[in-house]
Amino acid sequence: MCDALGIINFEDACVDITGLMDYRPASAISFLGRYRLIDFMLSNMTNSGISQIEVFIKDKPRSLIEHLGNGRQYNINSKRGRLSILYGENRIMSDVYNHDIANFMDNIQYIEEVNKPYVIIAPSYMIYQIDFNEVLKYHAEKNSDVTVIYKSTDNAKEEFIGCDTLSMDKDKRIVTFEKNRGKYKTRNVSLEAYVMTKKLFLELVRKAANTSSLYWFKDILADSCEDLRINGYAFKGTVYCINSLRSYFKANIELRTHAKARELFKEDWPIHTRTNDSAPSQYMPEAKIRGCSIANGCHIEGNVENCVIGRNVIIKSGAVVKNSVILPGAYIGEGAKLDHVIVDKAAIVNHIKKLVGTDDSPIYVKRRDRI
Repeated sequence: MCDALGIINFEDACVDITGLMDYRPASAISFLGRYRLIDFMLSNMTNSGISQIEVFIKDKPRSLIEHLGNGRQYNINSKRGRLSILYGENRIMSDVYNHDIANFMDNIQYIEEVNKPYVIIAPSYMIYQIDFNEVLKYHAEKNSDVTVIYKSTDNAKEEFIGCDTLSMDKDKRIVTFEKNRGKYKTRNVSLEAYVMTKKLFLELVRKAANTSSLYWFKDILADSCEDLRINGYAFKGTVYCINSLRSYFKANIELRTHAKARELFKEDWPIHTRTNDSAPSQYMPEAKIRGCSIANGCHIEGNVENCVIGRNVIIKSGAVVKNSVILPGAYIGEGAKLDHVIVDKAAIVNHIKKLVGTDDSPIYVKRRDRI
């Protein structure tokens, strides 16, 4: 049982999933046909025994609120647990002032009221599997003020762009925080997941608010390296950082395979999500399917290869869809040819017969568009 308050934070400017974030926050973006990005971090917390969880929303709250509901599907203890969805109440005239510290200050009484000694805070756009009990144990053993979960990568020139990187001494104490600008191959990348006492968390939030009206929580941590004992906790498993359209596309396409999916999905660590009572998908005699992950409720007549297909998607006869991500409710008309394309919810691809993107630049078809 992880005796901590779980906080799922929203993303900063380093996360720009072009197109998809025009209609919903990053946490509510559909993933692998049946999940939302937030499902993975929320499941990490509930599987770790965290029963008090607060989800902070920056903007466009409707789709996330609909998905989370009362949190029952995440196996939160119905008697002692609670899932709260919190939103900044002040009218924000400029986006630069709409940051996590402002939202924490707006809702600080709800944080204070939770009777938990520790706070575990993490974003939803970092996807990985972790038991926070192990992190909390490490935090206590190191006698840390703050523990930061990080991932060592040798691909920092292409991945984790804009994320914080950590410089540490031999005892894993963090000396500095820096931004990953893609200049170096090997970096220790912060997963922006932090463990500390609730008392210290509240002190840092108030200190940040008094220091600058533009400070994020990560900024006050960076300022506190000399004053606090901030240690790094090395995470050695698979991490997907979904902070761009390219990384979103790459993660979906990779995880459709059993080999990659086994790195993230474990039998003893379920990924909870809101269920849907769609009928089984229908595959017509002329349909050809290979290497795909397909959700329920689809009707497929065409040729589909190496794709992730969401619920209730229709792909008509003669259509050829390859290396693409099709979100729920989309319609792909007869004879359409799609390759390296992301089709948003309820979009109709009927008149344009050929769309071809690349791994680095997939084509995006916006929500409810008709092309």
